[in-house]
Amino acid sequence: MAEAGVDNALIVQPINHKFDHSYVTSVLKKYPTKFFGCCLANPADDGNGLKQFEELVLKDGYRVVRFNPYLWPSGEKMTNEVGKAMFQRAGELKVPVSFMCMKGLDLHISEIEQLCTEFPSTVVILDHLAFCKPPLNDQEQLVFSRLLNLSRFPQLYVKFSALFRVSREKHPYLDLSPLLSQIVSSFGANRAMWGSDFPYVVPECGYKEGKEAVNSIANKVSLSPSDLEWIMGKTAMQLLQ
Repeated sequence: MAEAGVDNALIVQPINHKFDHSYVTSVLKKYPTKFFGCCLANPADDGNGLKQFEELVLKDGYRVVRFNPYLWPSGEKMTNEVGKAMFQRAGELKVPVSFMCMKGLDLHISEIEQLCTEFPSTVVILDHLAFCKPPLNDQEQLVFSRLLNLSRFPQLYVKFSALFRVSREKHPYLDLSPLLSQIVSSFGANRAMWGSDFPYVVPECGYKEGKEAVNSIANKVSLSPSDLEWIMGKTAMQLLQ
């Protein structure tokens, strides 16, 4: 972070540790002014996940919660009773919900739209450009258009993150330029934010290089310095503080 000129970071609970947040919690306590925490929602049938979520926010200071749809019990959706309860509570606690649509936005967009409609006071973040790659066919173009159309929900933000996952090219991922331009046009730069996807970014191109790629991508579409400032920190700080 020091080498890349990054002052603060949001640490997302790693899936490897599932719902044992002790490691990330220890780091948040050690560096309270440097790191913010994103906990992982536990959508177990018994409903204990809601209590655990409240504890992580109120006792341990987590500022975001991730909804990973693939952790829901088989056949269940994020709009089930447990999902709605946690999503609504997140809004009450002023904690944004981030969605990890790893297998494609089209599989989960109707659930996200339903939750945004029913609970408009809950802020939403879509991780990793909602896993939309530069469209190569009509179907992919349709899904990306649906992502842009989500800008109609004023509470919804987009993470321009894990660029190596969504680009079809090598670093500096210049094929993402038109996507970033359209995200800024639809959502505004103040609803977009960069994320590194550390540690996975390190073997791909390096942490510092991952950050620098955004400048190259932005320059290609003549993004203003002010827009870049929002994407590279102001949006996240405004959301998390």
